[in-house]
Amino acid sequence: MNTITSKFDLSGKVAIVTGSSKGIGKSIARGLAEAGAQVVISSRKQEAVDEVAREFTEEGLKAIGIQCHIGDSGERENLISETAKAFGKIDILVNNAAINPYYGPLEGSEEGVFDKIMDVNVKAPWMLSNLALPVMKKGGSGSIINISSVEGLRPGFGLGLYSATKAALITLTQNQAKDWGRHGVRANVICPGLIKTKFSEGLWADEALVARFTAQLPLGRIAQPDEMAGLVMLLASDAGSYMTGGVYVADGGYMVAG
Repeated sequence: MNTITSKFDLSGKVAIVTGSSKGIGKSIARGLAEAGAQVVISSRKQEAVDEVAREFTEEGLKAIGIQCHIGDSGERENLISETAKAFGKIDILVNNAAINPYYGPLEGSEEGVFDKIMDVNVKAPWMLSNLALPVMKKGGSGSIINISSVEGLRPGFGLGLYSATKAALITLTQNQAKDWGRHGVRANVICPGLIKTKFSEGLWADEALVARFTAQLPLGRIAQPDEMAGLVMLLASDAGSYMTGGVYVADGGYMVAG
């Protein structure tokens, strides 16, 4: 029976999630796997992805690990080719991995830092999507989900370079949606707020800063990684089959708080 709830079922789908050995990426990968997808766990170290894949399989989920430093062109190509070789298709690509090596005023950063953050946060999702596109086209459909940030919509102090990359990722997603919709490939972007992960520890570990920040939020707290998975599951599934080019905020009300 083709029910509305059955449209969330990802059984038989193949998903790649970059930066999925911990944090938001791991939660997203778990959500997709729990919905039935065969998930490729990917991050820079093979030991880390193997550990997560083993954890998932022991729980009865379907997962394999493929190492990929997304800033390395050879490893990007290997991630896509090995996934296609293992499963014969790619249905879902979640570009989650990102870096933020610099906190401070724009003029204080070195050119090499600018190049590095652009390579990882913008160029890598662009190239990975380009590599996955022919496989998705062959299958007649696909869902690309890019993980940006509210910083790409409303830049904060000291995060100028990071904010610029996340704004670029939003525009990249919209162009992917416009160009690739005719192939049945959808592209959407999620903009999380502050989430309690290792990546953002420099912010949430400061109790005074968190107190000031959460006092302004309608929901009055920062997020947990699992709270991002549901939105990805919607966008990845047939339940979101008419959703493309969208910018979806999950921020506890940050953007409406003024």
